[in-house]
Amino acid sequence: SRRLSTVMPSGNRTQPRFLRLPEVLNLVGVTRSTLYRWMDAGTFPKQISVGGNTVVWVESAVTAWMEDQMASR
Repeated sequence: SRRLSTVMPSGNRTQPRFLRLPEVLNLVGVTRSTLYRWMDAGTFPKQISVGGNTVVWVESAVTAWMEDQMASR
C-alpha cells in the first residue's frame, strides 16, 4: 500500500493526521449542525468513514479550508 505524506512549508514530511468530530468543532468554532450543513452544501471537507460508526476528517483538508476562509476575508 502507498503511504501518504504531506510536505510542510518547512520541507518536513509528516504523516496525515485524522481529526475526530470534537477536534474539528473546536478548531473551526461552530456547532455540529453548522458543520454538517456546510458539508451538505459542499463548502467544507467531507468526513471519511474509517470503519463502524467512526468518521474522521483529514487535518490538512480542514486547515486548508480554514486558510482559504481567512484569505477570502
